[in-house]
Amino acid sequence: MISAKFLFPSKFVAILCFFGVVSATGPSSALAQQGRRGGPQAQEATPEAKPAGADAKPAEAKITATPGMPMAEPPLPPDAHAEQTIQMDGKALHYTATVGTLAVRDSKGALSGEVVYTAYTMEGKDRPVTFAFNGGPGAASVYLNLGAIGPKRVAFGAEGQSPSDPATLTDNPGTWLDFTDIVFIDPIGTGFSRSLVPMDEAKKQFYGPDQDIAYLSMCVYDWLVKNQRLQSRKYIVGESYGGYRGPRLTAYLQSQIGVAMNGLVLVSPALAPQSGSPDLSPVPWMLTLPSIVAASYERQGKLTNENMAAVIDYTRGQYAQDLLAGNSDPAATPRLVAKVTELTGLDPKFVKESGGRLETQAFLREEFRETGKLGSRYDPNVTAYDPFPYNPTQETNDPILLSIVAPTTTAMVDFVTRTVGWKTDARYNALSGEVAGAWDRSSRNGAFSGGASATDLRVAVATDPKLRVVIAHGWADLSCPFMGSVLTVSQIPIMGDPTRIQVHEYPGGHMYYARLASSLALRKDVMDMVSKH
Repeated sequence: MISAKFLFPSKFVAILCFFGVVSATGPSSALAQQGRRGGPQAQEATPEAKPAGADAKPAEAKITATPGMPMAEPPLPPDAHAEQTIQMDGKALHYTATVGTLAVRDSKGALSGEVVYTAYTMEGKDRPVTFAFNGGPGAASVYLNLGAIGPKRVAFGAEGQSPSDPATLTDNPGTWLDFTDIVFIDPIGTGFSRSLVPMDEAKKQFYGPDQDIAYLSMCVYDWLVKNQRLQSRKYIVGESYGGYRGPRLTAYLQSQIGVAMNGLVLVSPALAPQSGSPDLSPVPWMLTLPSIVAASYERQGKLTNENMAAVIDYTRGQYAQDLLAGNSDPAATPRLVAKVTELTGLDPKFVKESGGRLETQAFLREEFRETGKLGSRYDPNVTAYDPFPYNPTQETNDPILLSIVAPTTTAMVDFVTRTVGWKTDARYNALSGEVAGAWDRSSRNGAFSGGASATDLRVAVATDPKLRVVIAHGWADLSCPFMGSVLTVSQIPIMGDPTRIQVHEYPGGHMYYARLASSLALRKDVMDMVSKH
């Protein structure tokens, strides 16, 4: 997400997102995915899964202690595999799905955590490999896996969907698997990944912007060594806070581990500039206005690249000038109020009372107030009923966040335990309130208080003249607005080929890939990048 400057109701936690920054302002039982991890449990794999993972030890094996792990926590299962097939463009795509673990060790070599990953690999010469991360902090990689780029998908994140709809996996026409192997990594505390040390030590080793990059970089390296893939072309994709991670992982692997990435894909990344105080700086309002307009344009059937180019020009030009002018120009505020009203179609009184500065949560309530609904900051055109419509502030969590945990958790746990045959009764954390609450936000390198990711992006691109970057946003995303990346990239000097860093926008919000046309457009743009290596 763009900045911790965004305001949220004090009675709930907003995890921005499985994807981006977290504003944790209160407890939320719906998001606190805590609970005791269990051990392997005997189950029959489905016949269609065709488990191929003879790494398996007997499910009833005696529970033994693992260094640093309490006796009550049985070991996680050994790696498991399943041969699978999907239909893509009328052809069968055969691949192997693997669920496995990577050991995480502290500076003294003691086992301190276990990272669980899901990998999809195909036979073929010179196939690239892509490492995928979601955000939060506190989000598992299930959203990119079963929503965006994995071979299977489950429906979530779109208007009209229900958390109680069947969590059925279907073939994903937007998958990247035909042109790259994919490894989805769940950071410690998310998915089935777990810390094996007390919380105070876990915070030092895992739950902060710098330590997070260090151990996840080692996980990438360890997977490459374990699978003899160091010579493969290598890519990273990160969504939201995973988009913050992406440039930092690339730079760290490049300079500290000794493994260079060929390309980087940032999906709805938290890559905004420091926006400053909304009372003084125009930047916070410049970040969100274009996405608010995009949501309105989409409802009117007017969302085109040409129309949005005019909105961007206005935002960087007259809008910014009028905000900066303030009362030094008596015509400035009335002028911007009139223009913002025209662009958004909002009630003129609401726009006037806000001075043309549209606070996100206020807008999301105002836009749908007559229907008794709330818009989502992840996509304002995805709505849900407001259970507290007469309160002066929003008293419930985001409509999308409330609805996605059930389908993604159900689908992923069933896939891992039944289809692949990785037998465990451990708790699966699609969104972990515990990780969000434990995260260190004091570091100057954090997504909330520094530009480390944008800086590392510059350095990585400067260091490797062949590195290519695709930054991909949904037009209407208000959690990580596309304008943040537009402003950030515009300040990066051109280093060689000016197309090495590209910003693309698609219809939709934070999870624009929930829309098939946008998913296919992302796939095309990434394929184009990969083809250049």
